[in-house]
Amino acid sequence: MAVNSATSFVISSILTLLLFSGMQMYKPILVKSPITIIFGGYLGSLMFMFFVTAVGNLESTLFGKNFQLKLPEIIISMAISLIAAGMVHRVCFTTCLIFSLITIYYMNKLSQKTYSAAAPSPAPVKNRRHK
Repeated sequence: MAVNSATSFVISSILTLLLFSGMQMYKPILVKSPITIIFGGYLGSLMFMFFVTAVGNLESTLFGKNFQLKLPEIIISMAISLIAAGMVHRVCFTTCLIFSLITIYYMNKLSQKTYSAAAPSPAPVKNRRHK
């Protein structure tokens, strides 16, 4: 079930804010053990994914359907999610970076598979020999 860009922007923004506030509210629980610290980094990477989705949908709504995210938007989204994860614990920062890089790799791979235009195959060239 697909929604339009404006609705997806609102949903992604709400999920980003919920993840950020949840990470801050449950900060004492997230720093109790090493596995929960790693989970905090994973939550930060989810926040990165939702933030990238929100920014992309906002730009798609404002500038048209063919507008694509570029590197500055990705870097800004990454920095915001890393700062949010770093506010929980410094190891959350590192694990958020690792998980976010994996996330952006698979998001790019899925996007290329879904939205890339099929390149036309070159026509075979016939070589004729003149006798």
